Amino acid sequence: MANLETVTRLFTDKSALGTTDINAREEDLALEPGEILVSIDRFGLSSNNITYAALGDWLKYWKFFPTGQEGWGHMPVWGFADVVASTVDGVAPGERFYGYFPIASHFRLRPDRVSARGFYDGMPHRQELVSAYNFYMRCSADVGYSPDMEDYQMLFRPLFITSFMLADFLTDNSYFGAKRLLISSASSKTAYGTAYCLEGQDDVEVVALTSARNADFVESLGCYDKVVSYDALEALDKSVPTTYVDFSGDNDLRLRVHKYFGGGLVYDCFAGTAAHAETFDPGEVPGPEPLFFFAPVQIKKRNKDWTPQGVTEKYGAAEQAFYKRVSEGDSPWMELAKYKGMEGAQDVITTLFNTGGDPRHGMVVRL
Repeated sequence: MANLETVTRLFTDKSALGTTDINAREEDLALEPGEILVSIDRFGLSSNNITYAALGDWLKYWKFFPTGQEGWGHMPVWGFADVVASTVDGVAPGERFYGYFPIASHFRLRPDRVSARGFYDGMPHRQELVSAYNFYMRCSADVGYSPDMEDYQMLFRPLFITSFMLADFLTDNSYFGAKRLLISSASSKTAYGTAYCLEGQDDVEVVALTSARNADFVESLGCYDKVVSYDALEALDKSVPTTYVDFSGDNDLRLRVHKYFGGGLVYDCFAGTAAHAETFDPGEVPGPEPLFFFAPVQIKKRNKDWTPQGVTEKYGAAEQAFYKRVSEGDSPWMELAKYKGMEGAQDVITTLFNTGGDPRHGMVVRL
């Protein structure tokens, strides 16, 4: 029996990432055996989502939620959804899950490996994709979940796991022999999350590289040992062994860093991109080859080193402490900026694409 409802989705123009289109159509939402239907309630948006889109073809982010429309993609977001219908034992209507969703009013999943913690989406087209993005956490079983912290969780959890694992990767490798970590786009949430995780490391200096307009904000965070604007890069002592941790994706800046530091540059870690490029190509640079950091690889290593339970415990403690620092006190690191509906999501995406957004704001959308 047909179950016709209007499903609304927000599509992104793959050739112009700041351009979106609201697509609404009537669909049959009757479920096949083994499927559930969720209503997406809220999600976070940051420059990280622009990164997903910019690297959508290279890292297969566009393949998670195919649109069926040539040239248009579903920008992935992290957020919360409620089960509205289920044919699956162990997943009940009314349950709330955190995970990786398209920007849409409704979403169909095929739960696999259902456990007390949650499930993996078993849709055939997702099986070749990174499994970490296919897991949906049951809020009632998430020890780090708190209803009043949902906005912070969906903004920071997908970023902070990268921050935590990147900081661990760098320390695990003794910073590749560096005595200085130079972090570009230092005002970005993933960058300062990484600096936060590196606090207390007295064997390396953590230096923020940022724009002049964001320098005061970055200084106010207090998690960097030094803040340097892009135009003052050459004032740094180039004889200090340096690892470049690149969140900017700016090829011109990368070349400048390589040329200036010369033999003092011991490692180039590409950790993400705020650049509006469809693919990442570091170009020809002297010195160490830029190498992409992919958090799931370090997670896999630590699952073996620490056990999955150990990883969960270490990460959970760090995450909760970070949320507290971000949200509490007389000078919280971030203020929430709340938007409503698909139109609100469009406004945020346009702003993020054109300007990168205000680093002081965490942008959340409730559908």
